[in-house]
Amino acid sequence: MKKIQVKGMLMAGLLFLAGQVIGQDVAGKWKTIDDESGKQKSIVQLWVSGNVLYGKVLETWDDDGVTPTDKLCDKCPGALKDKRVHGMIIVNGLSKSDKLWKGKKGILDPNNGKFYDVKIWLEDTNTLTVRGSIGPIGRKQTWYRVKE
Repeated sequence: MKKIQVKGMLMAGLLFLAGQVIGQDVAGKWKTIDDESGKQKSIVQLWVSGNVLYGKVLETWDDDGVTPTDKLCDKCPGALKDKRVHGMIIVNGLSKSDKLWKGKKGILDPNNGKFYDVKIWLEDTNTLTVRGSIGPIGRKQTWYRVKE
């Protein structure tokens, strides 16, 4: 009888842990790292609303990765032109497919004002891969979860 209880508790514990890993999602604050310089660029808040992923910029740093900045999106098109990057929604309208989020023209790079097709997936609980592309040509960035 005692063996059954111990096995049952072990099984319940394993299922709980598996649920914790599988249940992890991309929602939260992420530090973005420039894929060319390796320096921190911003903090982006990702959230899900109605099964759609969005993200907005909460903080930005200058090219040195240290100095806070309040840049304007001078290369952005239309209504975003010359708007503050801080507070700007840069991830918009991504839908979930299996273990990744994706969307056509779903991410904006405020440095060049271009929208890219995007795929976002978790490498692990604290590491996010973001791949933006135009057709077959693309770039990947690694974002790191901000612990609060």
